[in-house]
Amino acid sequence: MSSAEQTTNPEDPRPPRLTAAAVLAALEGIALVVLGVYMLVDGLVGESANTRSAVTGGLTMIVLAAIPLVAARGLLNRRSWSRGPAIVIQLLALPVAWQLLQVDSVLIPGGIGLAVVAVTTLVLLLSPTTARALGIGPRDADAA
Repeated sequence: MSSAEQTTNPEDPRPPRLTAAAVLAALEGIALVVLGVYMLVDGLVGESANTRSAVTGGLTMIVLAAIPLVAARGLLNRRSWSRGPAIVIQLLALPVAWQLLQVDSVLIPGGIGLAVVAVTTLVLLLSPTTARALGIGPRDADAA
């Protein structure tokens, strides 16, 4: 069985850490959809200075939302491949959170929230409990 197909026993209860990581990843995906729809609507009917840029940005956010949403579904279904994309999304969220913290505006609480969610999700995804639940473990020395 390849590592992409590797799963654990479906009868075993899903660890709360894995469920929490999946929920947080899904919330990030939903937030990207909401942001994308807002940008798209604002670009089409709002007073946006550059309609094409707003529409392109909105569509990009909606398409990018697929990554954390698919990863969240994979985590809930205990697919080992889903941890990689979920971790990458968290690592990409940290510089975004940092940039939001650098501005003097109402975006600072958003930066704090994004940083907390990203770090929390990373801790949950990297825990040994989550790795075991996804069937990810050390490779056997004999297999090499």
